[in-house]
Amino acid sequence: MHTVTLIKGDGIGPAIMNEAVKVIEASGVKIIWDEVEAGMAAFEKFGTPLPDETLASFDKTRLAFKGPLTTGVGGSGFRSINVALRQKYDLYANVRPAKSWAGVKTRYDDVDIVIVRENTEGLYAGLEHYLTPKKDIAESLAVVTRSASERIIDYAFQYAREHKRAKVTVCHKANILKYTQGLFLDVAREIAPRYPDVHYDEKIIDAACMHMVMNPQQFDVVVCTNMFGDILSDLTAGLVGGLGLIPGANIGADAALFEAVHGSAPDIAGKNLANPTAVIMAGVMMLHHLGEHGAADKIQTAVEKVVNEGIYVTPDLNPQSKAGTIEMGDAIVRELQKL
Repeated sequence: MHTVTLIKGDGIGPAIMNEAVKVIEASGVKIIWDEVEAGMAAFEKFGTPLPDETLASFDKTRLAFKGPLTTGVGGSGFRSINVALRQKYDLYANVRPAKSWAGVKTRYDDVDIVIVRENTEGLYAGLEHYLTPKKDIAESLAVVTRSASERIIDYAFQYAREHKRAKVTVCHKANILKYTQGLFLDVAREIAPRYPDVHYDEKIIDAACMHMVMNPQQFDVVVCTNMFGDILSDLTAGLVGGLGLIPGANIGADAALFEAVHGSAPDIAGKNLANPTAVIMAGVMMLHHLGEHGAADKIQTAVEKVVNEGIYVTPDLNPQSKAGTIEMGDAIVRELQKL
C-alpha cells in the first residue's frame, strides 16, 4: 500500500487527473490518495497558492502526483508553484522522456530522447530585482554551483547506465557564459570518464537546437542547466506530437513529484477535450519509482494500444474522433483489463 499526495490542479487538471487515477487503480496497485489543493484554485480559496495542508501532506508522503497549475505571466500574480515545490523539497532532477508514438504522425518516427534538467538553480533561482525606482531596468542572476552540477550530471550518467542508453550529451553556452556555463561544462568533463560504458558528447545550446530539429536521432540522454532544459524539453515534445504526450518526473534524494508538463488550458476546461496521456504516463513513471514495474508496464502497453489505434482518443490526436477525455480513459482501462 502506497500513500501519495494528489494535487489535481487547475483548468483541465481535475479532468485528466481523474482519468489517471482511474487507470492506476485499474492496474491493481493499492494507493491511498491524500488529495490537497495548490495553484489558482487554492489561491482563491485560501489566499495562497500553496496552503500549509498541501505542504504538510507532501512532508508526510514524500511523493506527489500533480496536474497542471496556472502561473501568471509577467510581474503580476504569484510565482510558479512548480518551481517552489522543486526548490523546497530539493527535487533537483527533472526528467522528461520524449519518444515517438506509432499512431501519432509527426515529421520523425524514431525519436527517443530523455532530457535531464537541473531543477533548483540557474536562472530559475528567483534572484530578480529592478535596478531603478522607475522599474525600467530589471536584472536576473543565474546561480550555478559545483555541487548541483555534479549531482545532476552524475544523475544523467546513472540514468543512462540503468536504462541501457548509449550516450549523454551536455548542452551548454560556455563559449559566452564563461563562469556559470563554464563551470557546468567543466564538471561534465570531470564526471564523464567515470562512466566509460556511456559515450560522452557536448554541444553548444543553440547548435544543439539546430541539430535536434535536423537529426534528432543523434541524441539520447541530454543534460543541461535549468532554463536550457526547460526549452529543450518542449522542443523534444514537439518532435513527437506535443506536450499532451509528455510526462515529467521531479526527483530528489528523499522525495519525488510526477506531473503532466503541459499547462492548465482553461479554454477547454470542463469540455471533455483534454488529452490525459501525459499525466497517465507520468503515473507510469511514478509506479516505476515505487517499484511497481509490472503495473507500470501494463499501463504503458494499454496507453500505446489506444493512442496507436487512434479511435478512442481526444481530438488533438485524431480530429475525426468523437471520444473525449473520459472515453479515452475508459478505453485505456479496457485494454488494461485484457492484459
